[in-house]
Amino acid sequence: RGMADDDSGSPRGGGGVREQDRFLPIANISRIMKKAVPANGKIAKDAKETLQECVSEFISFVTSEASDKCQKEKRKTINGDDLLWAMATLGFEEYVDPLKIYLQKYRDFPLSPSLNITTKGLDPAYLG
Repeated sequence: RGMADDDSGSPRGGGGVREQDRFLPIANISRIMKKAVPANGKIAKDAKETLQECVSEFISFVTSEASDKCQKEKRKTINGDDLLWAMATLGFEEYVDPLKIYLQKYRDFPLSPSLNITTKGLDPAYLG
């Protein structure tokens, strides 16, 4: 069975879980993808949907590995270091060093009430 298969017969169904609860918003995926193509470039809907599913599956894959580590260590909270460990364990070593830098900048970022930080989080460009 493929990642998109489920028992409902719908290729993008969720076996009782709503699509918007399984996947990151398509608008967010589209915005990120558009940054990687020329201004006049276009991205097909199926390409956006395919990447939407892949990204969501990747997040689950890495988080599951980090969760297993935390359970073995009798911890309930997954932190950034756990995710980086999971990425290295799963063969994504080349991403770990740049993400360590990002994580350190995030941790060093002075959070203050004067900043307008929304539930969407900090803009990675702001962190450098």
